[in-house]
Amino acid sequence: MGGEGSRPVIGITCYVEPASRGDWTDVPSALLPQDYVTKVEAAGGIALLVPPRLDADDTLARDVLARLDGLVLAGGADVEPSRYAAQPHPSVQPGRPDRDALELALARVSAEQDLAVLGICRGMQVMAVAAGGHLEQHLPDRVGHHEHSPAPGVYGVHPVATVAGTRVAQILGAAVDVPTYHHQSVLDHPGYVPAAWSDDGTLEAMEDPGSRFRLAVQWHPEAGTDPRLFEALVQECRERAAGG
Repeated sequence: MGGEGSRPVIGITCYVEPASRGDWTDVPSALLPQDYVTKVEAAGGIALLVPPRLDADDTLARDVLARLDGLVLAGGADVEPSRYAAQPHPSVQPGRPDRDALELALARVSAEQDLAVLGICRGMQVMAVAAGGHLEQHLPDRVGHHEHSPAPGVYGVHPVATVAGTRVAQILGAAVDVPTYHHQSVLDHPGYVPAAWSDDGTLEAMEDPGSRFRLAVQWHPEAGTDPRLFEALVQECRERAAGG
């Protein structure tokens, strides 16, 4: 949307949650951990929160994306299993139909438009489901441990190995330690290729080989100190704006 050297507008999906401040208690509020905003701003972008909508469809998604240079599909609660034709595991969190509706539409339409997209944790899962993929609903059942989500409200840290030749490897190198907090994972991902793995065989990143910048990670880069994924997203948006 802007010219060379301008600050790209990066939309970040968010929650509507009860929040308290001052004299106001449990007021429904559009909110997001500030870490996302800080990382986008530090990378040179303008962060714009995109609140969920239950009535979202592809037409609304096109209207939203027309105002953005790039998109971050943020982390959050589990995708409703019915979205990928599955029965819910007992561990699955209560559904967020407003987030599912908007984010699945944003994932579909941004793929059609080849908009620059970074999916984070739930965002990676949304991108896979929007493409017709499926999720492992409770990862400890598959890997036999809880290292990906060690305790409520506590990030784990573990190494991931990137796949040579991918954009993720180009950005991060061959291996990196990542902050992690998830109990689900992507099982299959039509149209995407694996871009990173953990030692236990969990898919940690994926990307669209036919897109200039459409990638997703299962970890939480906004919660760590490594800014490179956000810097790469913002730089890609700048280059597109400049006609690169």
